[in-house]
Amino acid sequence: MKKPFYFLALSSIILGSIFTSCGPSKDLIASRANADKLQEENRSTMNQLNDCQLNVKNLNAEKTTLKNENAMIENDLKVLSANSKMTIAEQASRLKNLNNLIKTQNDVMAKLMKSIVDALMNYTTEELSVYIKDGNVYVSLQEKLLFKSGSDAIDPKGKEALKTLANVIKNTKDINVVIEGHTDNVAIKTKEYEDNWDLSTARATSIVRLLTNDYGFDSNRITASGKGQFHPVKTNDTAEGRAANRRIEVILSPDLKELFSLMYL
Repeated sequence: MKKPFYFLALSSIILGSIFTSCGPSKDLIASRANADKLQEENRSTMNQLNDCQLNVKNLNAEKTTLKNENAMIENDLKVLSANSKMTIAEQASRLKNLNNLIKTQNDVMAKLMKSIVDALMNYTTEELSVYIKDGNVYVSLQEKLLFKSGSDAIDPKGKEALKTLANVIKNTKDINVVIEGHTDNVAIKTKEYEDNWDLSTARATSIVRLLTNDYGFDSNRITASGKGQFHPVKTNDTAEGRAANRRIEVILSPDLKELFSLMYL
């Protein structure tokens, strides 16, 4: 009886050993997992290395571009320096002359404004206004002083105001004049005028003709311009605002030829 028992025990041990050797051990599984992790880390490291190499390449390209640009700037500065014949003293003198010229022009415009205000003092602020803006003198004349609604024919009272203005400005040297016509936003379409652009331009042109043909202002120093409804000074939502927008602006500007000649000497 003992012999068969020993045979069975021995068989069980052998079979268990066989089945155990057929499956992967825990150490083998752990080794494979570690190998997979190392491979993934290696791929990530390689990708980072490639990105770094690309960044280095881009930085080198930018460095080359900046170097070329700096070389061009330095060359331009050398050319400018070589071409400039002005000493520091000469530059300081030109700057002083520029400042003196600007001050003189500002004084001229301030004096011109005072002369215009004094000449037109009999007119109300509802008819016209005089002010300085951006170094220019503006004379803003309301429609009711100059024109009937929808017309470019100048009323007698408006002609008198323009004649007074012309007597002041035509004796002022070195100024240019722009006559700007403005309307409200109420549409107009008649046989004479296609729209507000047309009306505003026609009114400006009528005043230019009056100032040059009748009152002797120099035609070479004056320009007519129609602005239509697009530069309001007040809202067009009220009757008062629309009335303020229907206007002629006479813009008196200093002649800048001498100033430019000093700036670009």
